[in-house]
Amino acid sequence: MNRFGALIYDRFLIGASQQAGLAEKRCEALAAASGEVLEIGAGTGLNLAAYPREGITRLVCTEPSLAMSSQLQARSGEAPIEIEVVAASAEQLPFGDASFDCVTGTLVLCEAGSPPAALAEIARVLRPGGHYLFLEHVRSLDHDHARMQDRWAPLWRRASGGCNCNRDTLATIKSSQLTVEKAEVGRFPKAPKIVKPLLIGSAVRNAS
Repeated sequence: MNRFGALIYDRFLIGASQQAGLAEKRCEALAAASGEVLEIGAGTGLNLAAYPREGITRLVCTEPSLAMSSQLQARSGEAPIEIEVVAASAEQLPFGDASFDCVTGTLVLCEAGSPPAALAEIARVLRPGGHYLFLEHVRSLDHDHARMQDRWAPLWRRASGGCNCNRDTLATIKSSQLTVEKAEVGRFPKAPKIVKPLLIGSAVRNAS
């Protein structure tokens, strides 16, 4: 996202949704986070207040946008513990294999240059039995709605700074090295129809 988009993101692009229930959905998505946690695409830090207040021993937040990460740093006091901010994309995580107990990501894979590459990196840095917790707006399960998303996707991508509203993210996660444990599609509160379908769930890295 460009600098202008980063500046208006919290108040104008996502603010109404946050107040209408998205903040609570973030809490739901991140409720199981514990141990050493890595958040990919942390953006302006809207997830920091949603993490459990106990059980997290380390919290590393990656964000490739300098404009976003400066706001993330300013919001660091909302996190349950001191955070570490690292400039990195989801497709190239600068951490060793099996470094984290949990990886989190909200509204990230819609903008990732290569979701399969990002998921491969998530699986790599997770310890065996570690969990990936996600919240993403996704392709609709309704055929007519999905066709509408396809039709408007190019314009939405330009207007939103790179968001792909019609990605079948659950299928992409299922085809990765992770095993989906739970997944539920609900509704993105106070959002345009093309980004209404909202996926919340978790996946695990198998021991083998």
